[in-house]
Amino acid sequence: MSSESSFDIVSKMDIQELTNAIHQTEKEIENRFDFKGSKSSLKLEKDALIIASDDEYKLNAVIDILQSKMVKRGITLKNLDYGKIEPASLGTVRQRLGLKQGIDQDNAKKINILIRDSKLKVKSQIQGDQIRVTGKSRDDLQQIIALLRKADLPLDLQFTNLK
Repeated sequence: MSSESSFDIVSKMDIQELTNAIHQTEKEIENRFDFKGSKSSLKLEKDALIIASDDEYKLNAVIDILQSKMVKRGITLKNLDYGKIEPASLGTVRQRLGLKQGIDQDNAKKINILIRDSKLKVKSQIQGDQIRVTGKSRDDLQQIIALLRKADLPLDLQFTNLK
């Protein structure tokens, strides 16, 4: 039995868990004394999260609350892309947090180079926003997973479809 084994490397954020973290953040903002009368809000769009508040200090406090809720729910902060703080209507400020889904080409190339430099007998190929790694030995594939977990990459990786 010398069939090939494979797995996929993906980078996806659990949107349901993120929605739950946003709801928890909104609840905490409603109940906190320092946010009484504040115009703080969080709005989840398709590929971004828009946070608005009265001033930069409160905006940073909202982001801090959100980050703590995300960490408690097991969502990594690596998949957030912080935009610049910009003025909004009625004297408020807002910040756009981009949600990284999938592996972009630059990071995919870095991952391929890491795999190639490991000198293990595996092949990797970029397939859209994910990478498929194939090899004869499951042990080699598990070593690749361990190598990528240790690597300091700017995005959170999940390993799926181990066959």
